[in-house]
Amino acid sequence: MSSASLSQAPRVLVVEPASSGGTTLIGVAAESGLRVVVASADAGDRALSDAVRTAAERVLTVETNDQAALEAAVREEHEREPFDAVLAGSDIYVAVTARVAHTLGLRGLPVDTVERVRDKSVMRAAVATAGLRTPRFAEATNEDELRAAAEQVGFPCVLKPVACSGSIHVSRADTSAELFAAFRRLVTDPVPDMGKLHEHRVLIEEYVEGPEFSADGYVRHGVTTVVALTRTLLGPEPDFVEMGHLTPADVDDATLKTVESYVADVVTAVNLTSGPFHCELRLAADGPVLIEIGGRLPGDRIVELVRLVSGVSLPKVALADALGVDPTDMDAFAEAETAAAGIRFFAAEKLATFQELTGWQQVTALPEVTESALYFAPGDEIPVARDCRSRLGHALFTADSPAQALSRWRDLGDTVTPS
Repeated sequence: MSSASLSQAPRVLVVEPASSGGTTLIGVAAESGLRVVVASADAGDRALSDAVRTAAERVLTVETNDQAALEAAVREEHEREPFDAVLAGSDIYVAVTARVAHTLGLRGLPVDTVERVRDKSVMRAAVATAGLRTPRFAEATNEDELRAAAEQVGFPCVLKPVACSGSIHVSRADTSAELFAAFRRLVTDPVPDMGKLHEHRVLIEEYVEGPEFSADGYVRHGVTTVVALTRTLLGPEPDFVEMGHLTPADVDDATLKTVESYVADVVTAVNLTSGPFHCELRLAADGPVLIEIGGRLPGDRIVELVRLVSGVSLPKVALADALGVDPTDMDAFAEAETAAAGIRFFAAEKLATFQELTGWQQVTALPEVTESALYFAPGDEIPVARDCRSRLGHALFTADSPAQALSRWRDLGDTVTPS
C-alpha cells in the first residue's frame, strides 16, 4: 500500500461479512495495514467467525437489518473516530451499505438506483428496459398472483425470491403443482436468512437452457473490466445448488468477447458506477442471458480462484475504490499463479446426517488441493439438499488447464463419500 496515496492506517467499516467474499475482504484489509471495524448483528447465521474477530480492530454489534439503528450506531462511531470507507460484506447488505456511505458522505453506489443490484425484480426491469436479453418474468406475492405469473411466463419456469442469496428457494417448475409446492416451501420456511424470515415476493422467470457462468470484475472511471469468466457447476434440478466453480471458463475468444460486451451493457443498465461486480448468466442458443448482477465481491471463494489465475485481488480493488485511490497503490495486480483453478463442494445427498466422510483425508492430502474446509461435523443435522445451506464442505484446487480443472472437479466428487 502506497503511503503517498493513503493517509496512515485508514479506517474502514465492513457491514455484515456473511459471505466468503466479505470474510476475505476483511482479512485482506487487515493484511494491507487498514484498520477494520465490522458492523454485525453477530448472531445466528450472522455470527462472526474467529478469523473476522482476529482481523477486526473493533466489532460494532447492531441489528444490521434495521437501517435506522445501523445508521445511528455508525454515525456515533464515525463521530468518535471517522471512517475513510464503507463496504458491504455480503450481497444482502449492498443497498444498506450504500445508504450508510451516503449518510457519512463517503464513496458508494448511488442510493437512488442501488436497488437495481439487489432487488431482482427492479434489476430485471432495468435490464429489459435497456433492450438487453433477459428471461421473461412476472412478480407474485400470493397464490393468485403466482397462477397469473405462470400463465404469462409459461412452463418450464423458475421460482426465485427477489431478495434471497445463495440460490435459497430457487426452484425449477415444470407444472403448476411443482410451482405451488415450491412457493409453499418458501412461505412456510421457519429458518431465517440473515436474520429475517423469507419475503413472500418472488419472480416467476422463463427457464433458460444453457451452461451457467459468472463474470467477475470491476468498474473504474466508467470502464467495465471483466477480470475472469468462471464456469458454475450445478447439482441436479429442480434445485440450483452450486456444487463448484472453474476459472477460467473453457470458452472460445468470440464467446468471451460476447459475454464481456453483454456484461458491460448490464453494468450500464443497472447504473453500477464503480467497484466490484459479480454477474451470473447463462449462455443460451441466442447469447448470454442475465441471471443476476451484484455490486459486490463474489462468494464461494471465487475471489481466490480469480486471484490464482489472473493475479488480480478483487478485495484490494474494492478497497481501493472505496478509499478513492488507484488499485495499484493497494498492490491489487500481481502475476498469475496457475493456469486454472476450481472449487468442489460436497453434499450429503439424501442423508440427514453423516458419521464418516470417506476419502476426505485423501483429498486434503493432494498437492493440488490448496484449501479445504468442512462446515458440518459427524452427527450434525444437515438441511435438505435444496440450496447452499446443505453443502458439507469444499476443496479448492489448481490445475494446468480448464479441461484438467473439470476432470479434477469430477474426480474429487467421486472420491469423497459421506455415510
